[in-house]
Amino acid sequence: MAKYAKWIGGGLGWAFGGPLGAVIGFAIGSLFSTSEKFVSTGYSANRNSFLVSLLVLVAEVMRADGKVVQSELNYVKQYFLKSFGEQAAKEALMLLRDILKQDVPLRDVCYQVRNNMDYPSRLQLLHFLFGISEADGVKHPKEIEVINRIANWIGVTTADYESIKSMFIDSMEAYYKILEVSPNATNDELKKAYHAMAIKYHPDKVGYLGEDIRKSAEVKFQKVNEAYDKIKKERGLV
Repeated sequence: MAKYAKWIGGGLGWAFGGPLGAVIGFAIGSLFSTSEKFVSTGYSANRNSFLVSLLVLVAEVMRADGKVVQSELNYVKQYFLKSFGEQAAKEALMLLRDILKQDVPLRDVCYQVRNNMDYPSRLQLLHFLFGISEADGVKHPKEIEVINRIANWIGVTTADYESIKSMFIDSMEAYYKILEVSPNATNDELKKAYHAMAIKYHPDKVGYLGEDIRKSAEVKFQKVNEAYDKIKKERGLV
């Protein structure tokens, strides 16, 4: 079985066709010998569709400034290593290098993601993109611009986009944006907003994608709690 077999696992599900399938087709075309059956249902198909979508979108964020350097690949490798483990990180990086050679129809890919991936998973996808963009400690305006377009095309609301973007900013203004509530909100409104966001970002909503992705999703949940605690302290409620 070819080099990506362990990472791709039991299939790609909906990502096997459409623009996503076209982008990675050359890489997965030799995954299975003629005697092997390509399986595209169940847990692994959902998970692998998510991960392949992430890689294709990451590639577009990485080359937003017109170049891809080795340090960026290293950051991505370390990010995948931390999030998904050594084997997945190694194979994902190989696949990413191949994707970077392709001309990606970004809007069409995003529409495919929007039409096939549930909303909590799309929010997690967006959080990963911001995390990778921020991995080198530098905010690149062109990368943020690409992420903004991706968020719009995959159907993430403006409020949710600002909420996730604000998770990478340390300020009182950002804390309110994370909770999607106005600084003028009453304490009761603040509490209701906190509960609503805790439900929206609960890691169990993406648990079907695998325990590693679920654990990564805990970061959003923690940021909601942190924002609520910071605002309560600032208001003298703690």
